[in-house]
Amino acid sequence: MGSHKVSFFVFFFLVLAFQPHVGHAQCSQEDFLNGQNDARSDVDVQVPLPPLVWNNTLAEYAQDYAKQRKSNCQLVHSNGPYGENLAGSTGDISCANAVKLWVDEKPYYDRNSNSCVGGVCGHYTQVVWRDSTQVGCAKVECDNGGTFICCNYYPPGNYVGQRPY
Repeated sequence: MGSHKVSFFVFFFLVLAFQPHVGHAQCSQEDFLNGQNDARSDVDVQVPLPPLVWNNTLAEYAQDYAKQRKSNCQLVHSNGPYGENLAGSTGDISCANAVKLWVDEKPYYDRNSNSCVGGVCGHYTQVVWRDSTQVGCAKVECDNGGTFICCNYYPPGNYVGQRPY
């Protein structure tokens, strides 16, 4: 009987020791860049959109702002000098999934009217804004267990009355 208890506890310890860590994993530059650059390359225009390149100054700005949102995780824009996309979740969300949320707004952008039809599309249009060529992003775990993700773009886009590409 005693050996069964020891075996059970050893097994239980091994199960706990090898459980995947559930937490807010940090993101790589590629986690942010790949989906956005895929969306930019999918735009059907005569002159292809240039890919976004990583900018550490923008990433630092995004990180500083994300840290300010850490206490409540509300999706409030910084109103800074850059273009900006935000994403949030009550739990963990990957950076690639945040980018996917923005890119998935594509069907709501109507090229003919240069407007959003049937949904939100402003995150998508910032991703594919031709003149925006640099990006920096950050992710923080909020005090409430949620996630706040911020990407900043230079030069900024989404000017009223102008087309993204």
